[in-house]
Amino acid sequence: MNEVKYSKEHEWIKLEGDIATIGITRHATELLGDIVFTELPDKGSNIEKDGTAGVVESTKAASDVYTPVSGEVVDLNQSIVDDPSKINQDPENSAWFFKLKIKDKSEMDTLMNKDEYDKFAKESST
Repeated sequence: MNEVKYSKEHEWIKLEGDIATIGITRHATELLGDIVFTELPDKGSNIEKDGTAGVVESTKAASDVYTPVSGEVVDLNQSIVDDPSKINQDPENSAWFFKLKIKDKSEMDTLMNKDEYDKFAKESST
């Protein structure tokens, strides 16, 4: 299953086996503007669904990054810490934030598909 799901906090998640790759959506980067700082969770830490898993700061605002599922952090994308502008360039691919070994795959069922997210993002920004 390589389907991408979305949260109401504007995170995307892609599940491959029991490893979930998580980042923020293009819509989130458009709301934030130019991202100038990124903080990621510690590798090996356990994060509960909807828990704070990092921070992004832009020229406009600071915003928490949440995890849409529970799990253990198994990998971090150091390149977005070294150069946060990469998040604005490719938020839904190479600028992923972290990877989790998820605890409960059924948590994915609470998230939106692409069409549902696009509708939600459009409605929430008007």
